[in-house]
Amino acid sequence: MRGAYVQQATTRSRCKRQKGGKYATGWAPDQYPIIFERGKIMRHASISREAFVKGATAGAAALAAGFPAFVPKRGEAADQLRIGVLEEYTGTYATEGRNETRGAQMAVDAWNKRGGVLGRQVALVKEDIQGDPGVTVQKARKLVNQDKVEALFGCVSSADALAASGAANAMGMLYVDSGGHTDDVTGKACHWNTFRTCHSTWMETHATGYSIAKLFGKKWFLITPDYAYGHSLAIGYQDVIKRIGGQIIANELTPLGTTDFSSYLTKVEGAKPDVLVAMPQGNDLVNLLKQASSFGLLKKLPVAGPQVELETMWALPDEARVGYWGIEWYYTNELVLGKGNTQAANFVQAYRKQYTEPPTARVCFGYTTVDRLLWGMNEAKTTDAAKVARTLENAHFRGLWEGSPYYRGADHQLMWPMWFAQIRAKGTATDSHDIFDVKDRQEADKIEQTVAEKAAVCHLGYPG
Repeated sequence: MRGAYVQQATTRSRCKRQKGGKYATGWAPDQYPIIFERGKIMRHASISREAFVKGATAGAAALAAGFPAFVPKRGEAADQLRIGVLEEYTGTYATEGRNETRGAQMAVDAWNKRGGVLGRQVALVKEDIQGDPGVTVQKARKLVNQDKVEALFGCVSSADALAASGAANAMGMLYVDSGGHTDDVTGKACHWNTFRTCHSTWMETHATGYSIAKLFGKKWFLITPDYAYGHSLAIGYQDVIKRIGGQIIANELTPLGTTDFSSYLTKVEGAKPDVLVAMPQGNDLVNLLKQASSFGLLKKLPVAGPQVELETMWALPDEARVGYWGIEWYYTNELVLGKGNTQAANFVQAYRKQYTEPPTARVCFGYTTVDRLLWGMNEAKTTDAAKVARTLENAHFRGLWEGSPYYRGADHQLMWPMWFAQIRAKGTATDSHDIFDVKDRQEADKIEQTVAEKAAVCHLGYPG
């Protein structure tokens, strides 16, 4: 239904149109949605999720990884709109990959409850890419050539995201990078078919670097993951340091999957930095902070970083839950959600009810990615990759945060704010999960490179 806006409200006055006549898609999982379309109110009939998942069986390989693939009965595949999921369900980023998938499934459930997309029910087909770019390419080809998916999304690791983007481009397939941050995805390695939901590393470093310098000083010791993501972060912070007249006194590169950080941490105190800037993520950051705590380093030196995940902090003991960090979304706090954001409140409530914990930024990434991908197909009235890509460009929408985000046409980066938070180890009196004390909000156009700057390196290269 073209130009429709879906929400849980019951009055037409709460439906707001965007520029160009396009409307956003809201989330209404627990009730039948009201559809607003150009002054008319129409209510969709209920579509039973059980009706299309009945008879699904698990693929042996996926089952072994703990995430069974959906395998339809004979004759059902033609009635489904299948979306391929490329996630790290094992390894350093397993928890983050799982949570992105949870968010994606919530978006699928919401669309299916409204009747599906293009008259078809939506199904996710999941593959474990194991944190390996080579495996990522193989799984992308399998999803497209054998499973006949209409689009791809996923990846936590930037290296995997670059591999998925390249493979999808070679097959002319739409791909949305939900969680790989390296600048190259929407920079020198950009493609017409690739969009990114999470923030770029440039956004992360420029949303946090000035605050870190103001709080602690201009002499930084970096611990950096030695792959695309970490390299991009180091470049971003070098730009900040140059602008403020500071100094990076060391930049220690650590392989992905490092379990023993002692050889790096023993160098920190002697270098006499103002702050330790820790940039590994996932299990690597858990190990780093635990060991820094055991060495007594966290009591002697402040620690900060461009980004931290709730998944990481929840896995740490209280004494290692410290520091000031960039965050990409948060389930509570008016600086993030704004006032009266019913869509976000309902989303958080539904997630907590299902999983007994709050949603993380990774859940937000997965939900936003799939919701917008399906919106693009529904709006374009096709699954043609180029037509859907053009539809997604510059289309503003209502998200799970305050603001009017959009995938920028110049580079396909989602333009949305970032936040800076201090860790409170034990949470609050009413919510032990609430460990981020959000201090400020940085708008996208203030922290991302300009269109002119991106034009020098990003050439989307649409076919034809």
